[in-house]
Amino acid sequence: MKALVTGGAGFIGSTLVDRLLAEGHAVDVIDDLSSGSLANLSDARSDSSHALTFHQIDIRNPGVADLIARRQPDVVYHLAAQADVRVSVANPVLDAEINIIGSLNVLEGARQGGARKVVFASSGGTIYGDPDPSALPVRESHPQVPVSPYGVAKKAVGDYLAAYRQLHDLEFTALALANVYGPRQDPHGEAGVVAIFAGRLLAGEPCTVFGDGTQTRDFVFVDDVVDAFARAAEKGSGLVINIGTGVETSVNRLYATMADGAGVSDDAVRAPARPGELLRSSLDPGRAGIHLGWKPWTTLEEGTAAVLRWFRDR
Repeated sequence: MKALVTGGAGFIGSTLVDRLLAEGHAVDVIDDLSSGSLANLSDARSDSSHALTFHQIDIRNPGVADLIARRQPDVVYHLAAQADVRVSVANPVLDAEINIIGSLNVLEGARQGGARKVVFASSGGTIYGDPDPSALPVRESHPQVPVSPYGVAKKAVGDYLAAYRQLHDLEFTALALANVYGPRQDPHGEAGVVAIFAGRLLAGEPCTVFGDGTQTRDFVFVDDVVDAFARAAEKGSGLVINIGTGVETSVNRLYATMADGAGVSDDAVRAPARPGELLRSSLDPGRAGIHLGWKPWTTLEEGTAAVLRWFRDR
């Protein structure tokens, strides 16, 4: 298979690239390196047996469509994004330029290049808005009523994917990701708390918990997520599919687990709750089990231990 990964130098994208290369696929990576890093691809690039080509370009550049069309991938994995909800609120135009216009450039390239499928990284934490706790874990049948420009953009791209499927027979699967964490992650974004805690615990610095720490997220390990992307190349067509654990993990539990893993006995520092923060979140992964044959397998203890090891090795 010829695969193309946008955002392929990022945290999730580079882990996906490693998986695709390990399976023997030829991979093109598109990344502007605004948040990704070539260091994430160092192992992949140093192996001469790998069919890997890197292209440094912003997906807002209309030339992206021509580039993808020329490379003629079978499957496009679209992960490149402006991924910070707070940035989308402060600068919704920038968010739309990257996440909507940029995505349309990618879809046009996929269409013109004869790709058979686009696998899109959507956001399970934002497309469903602020669901009532009684709806947790959220299923894909829940109304999509995003309350941030970032969530609006992710929903819009999902709608464009459905339109391209009807108009141009371009298949898609949209993976609505929970709070992905793991090695190579930077400390920004919803799951960045894992990276923040890891860095501070290993440096002997105090960690801050905002509010009472009972707010929950659905933390899913990056290797598990990448397995879902790999499966979606052949399965789950025409669907939005949640990729999460279905388990709510409180920030208090996360801190206790990571402090224990780092051998730290100090309590976290408490700070006032952040205004507007979502109090509870989790995604029902049942559809992924049915249509992708996927389920998460990495426990919070195993996953956070891997993050701590990665930070130590740095």
